[in-house]
Amino acid sequence: MAREDLLLEVNGITKRFGGIVAVENVSFKVHEGEVISIIGPNGAGKTTVFNMLTGVYKVDEGTIRFKGEEIQSMNPRDIVKKGISRTFQNIRLFSDMRVIENVLVGAHIKTKYDFFSSIFRTKKFKDEEDEITYNALKVLQEVGLYDRRDDYASNLPYGDQRKLEIARAIATGAKLILLDEPAAGMNPQESHELMEFIRLLKKQGYTVLMIEHDMSVVMNISDRIYVIDHGKPIAEGLPEEIAKNQKVIDVYLGGSNNAAKD
Repeated sequence: MAREDLLLEVNGITKRFGGIVAVENVSFKVHEGEVISIIGPNGAGKTTVFNMLTGVYKVDEGTIRFKGEEIQSMNPRDIVKKGISRTFQNIRLFSDMRVIENVLVGAHIKTKYDFFSSIFRTKKFKDEEDEITYNALKVLQEVGLYDRRDDYASNLPYGDQRKLEIARAIATGAKLILLDEPAAGMNPQESHELMEFIRLLKKQGYTVLMIEHDMSVVMNISDRIYVIDHGKPIAEGLPEEIAKNQKVIDVYLGGSNNAAKD
């Protein structure tokens, strides 16, 4: 019996670049409130999967359903509006803008006022801007950055910059947040704080799909894990099952590519 809380269903997606098959027949499911990790060695195709989920790459074969609706033919902006947003391995903040302004950039994808209203600053424009600002401040409160709202993004510690990027994704109205290597570049203390932050997001009702190489992070916060190698799925299961899977140990966990980047 299918679970009613199914949020994302990926069925047999494939992506080719010329004669090279980057991702082949990858399938997985994400239910509401889960933290799901996709892992694999260097070049496994993990980021390519994320790029297909967000409309950056078109799917050559297979389907992607979000809340029951096929989205594999949609453009990135429409996918964000549906409720999927992402972060990037390399932090992409507007460093010369304030914390609140970075969050407002994400929030503005939901605006409904037209060009006329924005030029003449009509009541509709002002009311909607007030609401967007209120919601952006609420997001900053949720992620623990409210007191730094007027600081420039470049002045935040590295871990807080990661939080800000996630806050900007949340501000789009996302129900599913895709995290691309959130622990990249973090020291052990920052990684621990990141795990606590992701647990907080889950407690607040967000669903997280994550690519990550830090196995301590993956094993400690994931509800389920999917493993791909050379673009193909090789294993899926609970963290304790993945940790004991000999095929995974052979191609990833026990190999020299353990710290490699995709």
